[in-house]
Amino acid sequence: MMLRIEGYAIVSADGMLADASGVMPATLKFDADQRFFESALELADLIVHGRNSFEDQPHSALRRRLVVTRRIPALAPDPGNPKATLWNPAGASFADACAAAGVVAGSAAIIGGGDVFGMFLDRYDTFWLSRASHVRLPGGVPVFPGVPAQSPAHILAAHGLRAEPPRVLDEAGGVTLTAWQRA
Repeated sequence: MMLRIEGYAIVSADGMLADASGVMPATLKFDADQRFFESALELADLIVHGRNSFEDQPHSALRRRLVVTRRIPALAPDPGNPKATLWNPAGASFADACAAAGVVAGSAAIIGGGDVFGMFLDRYDTFWLSRASHVRLPGGVPVFPGVPAQSPAHILAAHGLRAEPPRVLDEAGGVTLTAWQRA
């Protein structure tokens, strides 16, 4: 299997990707980040996310995807989406899940939630981390297991990824984008 693994997340200053109720608030949505995210997903061959995550983009239904869930033993077609395969990592390998989805080469975009992001920490080729420095979500849903005790940057570095210089996506909103590359 020759899949490039790339993660995509926007987080608050305290490392959260959703509020305490599990919802991504409007305060964490920025046009420039949404444009970057959508253009990246257009290039991906496979989208991987948890059952509560979604991309909410115009072409979402057209993309092949793996939906991570514990509600099935291993692999199953998604009855609500012919382009989706349900995957329980406890019952099937990532390679088997990709094969079931019909994608064994190209790129996989990992888009959340926190547990799903955590599953791939040792496999990312690149993790694209957008950070909204003016937003705080106390008690929210962390981007990775171990946040907020450790920052997302610390966790990525501990898993062998190195930060490229950040670029500003939205100066007024305090949003930067950092590509974390496998060393």
